[in-house]
Amino acid sequence: MATQPSPAHLSIYDAAAANRWRTLALIAVFTALIAILGYFVGEYFSPGGGVAVLPFALALAFGSSLVSYFAGDKLILAQTQARELAPNEEPQLHNVVETLAIGLGMPTPRLFLIEDSAPNAFATGRDPRHASVVVTRGLLDKMDRTELEGVIAHELSHVGNRDIRVMLLVTVLVGTVALLADWMWRSMFWGRGRRDRSGGNAIIMVVAIALAVLTPIIATLIQLAVSRQREYLADASGALLTRYPPGLASALRKIAADPEPLEVANKATAALYIANPLKDAPAFFDHLFDTHPPIEERIKRLEAM
Repeated sequence: MATQPSPAHLSIYDAAAANRWRTLALIAVFTALIAILGYFVGEYFSPGGGVAVLPFALALAFGSSLVSYFAGDKLILAQTQARELAPNEEPQLHNVVETLAIGLGMPTPRLFLIEDSAPNAFATGRDPRHASVVVTRGLLDKMDRTELEGVIAHELSHVGNRDIRVMLLVTVLVGTVALLADWMWRSMFWGRGRRDRSGGNAIIMVVAIALAVLTPIIATLIQLAVSRQREYLADASGALLTRYPPGLASALRKIAADPEPLEVANKATAALYIANPLKDAPAFFDHLFDTHPPIEERIKRLEAM
């Protein structure tokens, strides 16, 4: 019987290099989405107005990218109501993070806590020198040390792989696209009567409306695809760091079995967490809009290591 070829090996250095290019690609894609949306909505309101709107759309895209890169982590930490832990708080967590960071040869990230009983965690920041790891009270209360080490190793692997920069950018840019599309949709709705009387181009109108509806969906699909791809590598990297894959597998099993949704999480930030914090009920096309790979598949891969 023929054996199946093993998947190509991807090291942490390969992942970091790939994510540098992915960062530039994401900025380019989201800039294009915002520019196209702005152009056609400008044309909708006034023939030739798309060219006038385009510089403002590009400036918004560029500004959002800069904010995402330099201040996106602060926005996310504020939105999740995370508070920074003092050096004398949660000594076991500090010890685990410092030990694993030394093992990866990176600076110890800042530690934050969300006071919520749902077990979960995420990492954010633009690079290992500006990284933060966030855990919930539920994670500290419900995990033993080996499980906590598995979760922290997973999050530090995201830091080492530069996944945090990609997800930071994509989270803020997805929110920007959604807000811009919503504002344009409302402007088109309230200005519809005036625009109809001017006898505007029906094709431009259809394209503008379609873009206002579809660009947030396209942006979200990009976010989810990027999020799902990075989880398997972080699981594997984290398990190799601790040398104990069952620790992370057990933690994922506990997190999946816990019925409590994370109150501060929302659809914009859900992809950041180690597992889906929303506890959404299954829906049509569920796998298309999943923020994470199936927990069962992740556990199966860890158990096979």
